[in-house]
Amino acid sequence: MRKYWGLVLSLAFVISCKEDKPVTDEIAEVVTIEKPVVVKEFGFNLDDFEVLRDTVKNGDSFGELMLKNRVDYPKIARVSEHFRDTFDVRKIVVGKPYLILKSKDTINNAQVFIYQNDPINYTVVDFRDSVLAYKKKQKVKYVEREASGIIESSLSEAILQQGIDYNVTNNLSEIYAWTIDFFRLQKGDRFKVIYKEKYINDTIYAGASGIEAAYFEHNGEPFYAFNFVSDSTKNINDYYDDQAKNLRRTFLQSPVQFSRISSRYNLNRRIAYYGYKVRPHKGTDYAAPIGTPILATANGTVTESTRRGGNGKYVKIQHNGTYSTQYLHMKNQKVKKGDFVKQGDVIGWIGMTGNTGGPHVCYRFWKNGQQVDPLREKLPAAEPIADSLKTDYLEFVGPKKSQLDCIEYIELPEEDLLTLN
Repeated sequence: MRKYWGLVLSLAFVISCKEDKPVTDEIAEVVTIEKPVVVKEFGFNLDDFEVLRDTVKNGDSFGELMLKNRVDYPKIARVSEHFRDTFDVRKIVVGKPYLILKSKDTINNAQVFIYQNDPINYTVVDFRDSVLAYKKKQKVKYVEREASGIIESSLSEAILQQGIDYNVTNNLSEIYAWTIDFFRLQKGDRFKVIYKEKYINDTIYAGASGIEAAYFEHNGEPFYAFNFVSDSTKNINDYYDDQAKNLRRTFLQSPVQFSRISSRYNLNRRIAYYGYKVRPHKGTDYAAPIGTPILATANGTVTESTRRGGNGKYVKIQHNGTYSTQYLHMKNQKVKKGDFVKQGDVIGWIGMTGNTGGPHVCYRFWKNGQQVDPLREKLPAAEPIADSLKTDYLEFVGPKKSQLDCIEYIELPEEDLLTLN
């Protein structure tokens, strides 16, 4: 009986609680509370500071910029003395952007200086508490892109006319530098390429990344190229073709990018100035504007870097017991005798020193002590991919090759072609 009355009382209590609530047909108003938008850049909440954005001007120095923004001289001196490896205050470059984050109080002094080395890399100098300097990178998003084209006049124009980053042109020329002579491209040569574009904060374009795969058809001959990590421990990568052969050769085809051959190796050359007498030309001349970088065509040791007679300023490199090269008429040399240089290193700049009628580099090539024509030499290839990796490589490049084969060529409209010619 007690249990019965207890149950009744409990039910009565529940019912009475429900009856006590006011009955209404109105729908409760939903209030949306918006969270404040936090503006963050370079890892800092910009709302916490007064932000000054500018670029380095002629005559600007780090010290003067900081003094103007009320940073104590001892702190400035500490940056220049103790953080030179991180941020060398003597090497700020005109045109580079920077931010100064200032306090919002009455002192209004600079608390953080952010120097943008490039769109991705930046350096932070933090004056709060003890002075601190460090380097950071922006978060980058990579987006895969495809491109193709048919050569009408030059590779660079075929790419630029499509609004593609010029770095893609440079990257293609470097990949095929050992297999294709870019001074002798033919109208109708064609290319396809798979590469990645870099974006900061999903929207700010930060340039083209390395090429993942490419196809180049030159004089009807196909050349595939695939980027593959051949040594994961040392993170060494290279470009190989569809048969796993290395595209590199021990020598570059040319010591200058995107110039033209103005005079070839010719042992029977006759010159009007000398009464059409035979004056052998044992070099290959590459014409380019003064100041154009000259590249070492292979690894080696500099045996001469001097100036002599009609050769003007020049560099000579011994590559091994068989091959050596020489680069004449430089404006200036960048290397000295005894330096070891790697393939592609800048060793000097195009000039007009010595006997020359215009700016160019005379490239001379020795094989077993005899000067020969490098354009007619069958230059040795670099090491092929290891046999142990060949199966993995072919499986890796299979999908990329199929993707390349499916890319359609983009032909420019006739009105665009007229502007090129």
